[in-house]
Amino acid sequence: MANCLQGNLRKWYSGSVGLFLFAALALVLPGSAKAQKAGADEIAIGVVLPISGREAKPGQYQREGIELAIRQINQGGGILVKERGKKLPVKEIFYDDGSDQAKSAGLVERAITSDNVVAVLGGYSTALGEAESVMPDRYQTPWITTGAAATSIFSRGYEYIFGALSSVDLLGYTTAQFLGGLVDHGKLKKGLKLALALENTDHGVDYGKGIGKWIQEHPGYFSVVFSENFELGSTDFSGLLQKVKNARADIFLADAHLQDYITMHRQYIQTGTYHQMISYGARGPEADARKALGEATNYIFAGIWWSAKLPYPQVKKFVADYQGFTGHPPDSWYPATAYDAMRALATAIERAGSLKRTAIRDQLRTVELKDSLLPGQVFRFGKNGQINTPFVVVQNKPGDKVDIVYPPDAATGEAIAPKPH
Repeated sequence: MANCLQGNLRKWYSGSVGLFLFAALALVLPGSAKAQKAGADEIAIGVVLPISGREAKPGQYQREGIELAIRQINQGGGILVKERGKKLPVKEIFYDDGSDQAKSAGLVERAITSDNVVAVLGGYSTALGEAESVMPDRYQTPWITTGAAATSIFSRGYEYIFGALSSVDLLGYTTAQFLGGLVDHGKLKKGLKLALALENTDHGVDYGKGIGKWIQEHPGYFSVVFSENFELGSTDFSGLLQKVKNARADIFLADAHLQDYITMHRQYIQTGTYHQMISYGARGPEADARKALGEATNYIFAGIWWSAKLPYPQVKKFVADYQGFTGHPPDSWYPATAYDAMRALATAIERAGSLKRTAIRDQLRTVELKDSLLPGQVFRFGKNGQINTPFVVVQNKPGDKVDIVYPPDAATGEAIAPKPH
């Protein structure tokens, strides 16, 4: 009796364990009905951006641009995936990298390997973008950087990386071209001296190269009398700025990220230095800077990837949609490049008709948005994966006003060289 009971118990235990293991395998095996159902319900997109740390504000604005695009896509029913025979909603898998390079790269890897995303958006800033860019080819997953533009990222032969920003050397070139136009129109004298302060990154290298290239192509316009690097995230620029003052240049051009721009210009004011024109590269009109520095930001000009003042109907609509979505207007260029990057990705997925990562990559290579928000209104990735849209130059004016001052066909106001105090 006892032996019979023990035998029945063993059979029951063995059968129960077998059923448990079968059920568990059904949950995790890729070919199981459960796994297929979960994958068929949505399109997982990884987003890795800084919303804490030194790059928090630009990262926040870029995330908002992506999320606005996702919201509009999902309100339209999602993205048609022919292979699945229906439209699927986009699901954002978001990670805050805390403005940390190592963490940023690790989170991209996590989104690809653990969350099984079909693509990743992110990489605000050169440092974070360079760190993230090694992961896409390793895992054969498309990655679009919404906020990094250094040529170093796109010169390594990677096949799964794309960039929604034109190169920083074009930013430097456009900056010099704008100043040259002021010479041609008699607003600046020919032969003026430039002082350059460049962040010690590939971003800074590209900016300086762009300026140097234009000067070399246009002899006699400008000469560089001072050029020195500074470390990203520095808190004391007084020594550098004293050298800038001693150089007695006519124009001061610094390549700086937002927090460095605020810190550097505050210390610049304290030196009592005057230059006919001042720029901090792609920074200038940001609300944080104008709030922190007030009228001291007047007449600073910046070359930026997008402006809310561009005279396109789609820009006007985006500005209104963004304001309604976030409760605040777009700050500088940050949300627009991210918004268009998400739209380009959605178009590539639909054209691929599949959630296969390589098929999406192949379509990203040929995708074209002809209603882009960016200057020129056409968004397409070049052979190296990076777009090549023109820059606009804006200048801060009194009363918190910002004007597009270049190119002429988009200008909302004229460039002004301030008088010495």
